[in-house]
Amino acid sequence: MSKVYLLLGSNMGNRCEIVSRACAMIEARCGDMVMKSSFFESEPWGFEAKEWFVNQAVELSTDINPHRLLRILLNIEYELGRRRPIGVEGYSSRPIDIDMLYYGDLAIATDTLTVPHPRLQQRRFVLVPMCSIAPDMVHPLLGLTQSELLAMCPDTSEVRICHGIL
Repeated sequence: MSKVYLLLGSNMGNRCEIVSRACAMIEARCGDMVMKSSFFESEPWGFEAKEWFVNQAVELSTDINPHRLLRILLNIEYELGRRRPIGVEGYSSRPIDIDMLYYGDLAIATDTLTVPHPRLQQRRFVLVPMCSIAPDMVHPLLGLTQSELLAMCPDTSEVRICHGIL
């Protein structure tokens, strides 16, 4: 079994419900959810949008290989309403986004999958939830813990814990 860390996010519709549904679908199809962070609300990163994101980091225990897991996660996104416009670059609002942050201590760089996620150390909306479930987990390429990455993160965007249902 491999330890996989995912970040789920939504800034459309009932954000907490969509993230919760995605978690349930992931657990039903991919393995055991070992741990989940609280919901965190964060301002959009890399683009302007009215609605902030709800994010949740999760630890998954799975025996599914990384590329197959990615295909399953993309299918879950699609089932929950995510559409990726062809030929459009940049970030946009979305009902669900599921990023594979880490797959064990593997380093993978292919046309379809890069693990660890190549920009996670630049994003507070990733590191704050990760620090709440795995602060001492070491980035396999950078050799730094999630807490150390957060302390060094250049991102100053707001990330706050969600209290109650959004």
